[in-house]
Amino acid sequence: MSSEIYFSNNHRDLCERNGTGAGFQFEFSCSRCYDTWRSPFEPYTGERAASWLGKGVDMAWNMLGSAGRGVSSAADGLAGAGWGQARDAAFQRAIDNAQGHFNRCARCTDYVCGRCWNAAQGLCLHCAPDTAAEAMAAQHRGLNDAASLRAYAAGQQTGQGYDPSTPRQLVCPQCRTETRGAAYCSGCGHHLAQSTLCASCSSPVPDGAAFCPGCGTRR
Repeated sequence: MSSEIYFSNNHRDLCERNGTGAGFQFEFSCSRCYDTWRSPFEPYTGERAASWLGKGVDMAWNMLGSAGRGVSSAADGLAGAGWGQARDAAFQRAIDNAQGHFNRCARCTDYVCGRCWNAAQGLCLHCAPDTAAEAMAAQHRGLNDAASLRAYAAGQQTGQGYDPSTPRQLVCPQCRTETRGAAYCSGCGHHLAQSTLCASCSSPVPDGAAFCPGCGTRR
C-alpha cells in the first residue's frame, strides 16, 4: 500500500494474531523527539470466531475420533484466512488517524508531533528552528564561551607561579594512594617528592645514584 511508505521509519506493529486478545494496534513516533502515539485497539473478530470454534475441538475428538481433525483445521484456517487483509485495512485506518497527530515537513518529509512543529513556517523545528529559542541558546553559548576564556586567562596567570621543575609524585610510594601532586600523601601522610641531599654539599641526589652529582661524594 502506498500509504505505508510515509510512516515506514517511525511506526511499530503491535498487532496480536492469536488468542482472545487478538487485534490490531500501531504505534507511531515523532521523528524529532521520538514521543509516541498509539492507534485505538481494534479486535480481530476472525480470531474470536476461531476461538469459539476451537472450544469444540476436544469434544469433536471424543465424539468423532480422527474425523475431529477437520474441526481443528477449520478453526486454524478461519483465524488465518482474513488476517492479512484485515491487518492492511486496520493499518490504513491507523495511518489516517495518525496524520491528525503528526505534521509532515515539506522540506525533510519527516513526520513530527505538534511540539516539534513550527506552525508559522510550516516546517519542523529541525528545518525551521524557533527564533526566540535559538537566540536564547546563542546567548548562553556566548556566556559560556566568554566565561571559559576568562577562566583560561586566570589559569594562565596563576600558572606563572607554578614551578614545573619541582619534582612531584602522583602516587604515594608507600601506600599507593593517588596524590595528584600534593606535598603530602592523604592516605598515610608520607612526605612526597622529597629529594635526598648530599651530606657533603647538600645538593639533591637522584634516587639510585651512587655518587653525588654536585661534588662526587660517594653515598
